[in-house]
Amino acid sequence: MHELGVVFHVIKSVNRIAAENGVAHVRAVTVELGEVSAVLPDYLLDCWRWAVSKETVMKDAELILEKIPAVTLCEACGKTYPTVEHGKICPHCGSDRTVLLRGNEFILKNIVADDGDDTEPSQDE
Repeated sequence: MHELGVVFHVIKSVNRIAAENGVAHVRAVTVELGEVSAVLPDYLLDCWRWAVSKETVMKDAELILEKIPAVTLCEACGKTYPTVEHGKICPHCGSDRTVLLRGNEFILKNIVADDGDDTEPSQDE
């Protein structure tokens, strides 16, 4: 299960960013996860919950996953198609000369930190 290693890497990165910005508590982290990235979302979330329960700055922070659909380009006909649905063979021309364009990413997109004030912002702000 490499998801635990991935979680440790994200936590290390977020802790570094939090320290650089004087953040006392992180509430949520958003990650863009490619559909064919070989990271299993359920395992990632389980590992996340366990790991952040032991943290200080990130104690019980939420992990938000945004899926990036996998898209493949056929080099023979130049068309793109959904990778998961069709695999390596182009559904347009039948060629196997294909390249994954996107869907293998793992991107730390956003960190939501507490501002130290637990009150809701007013409507005037």
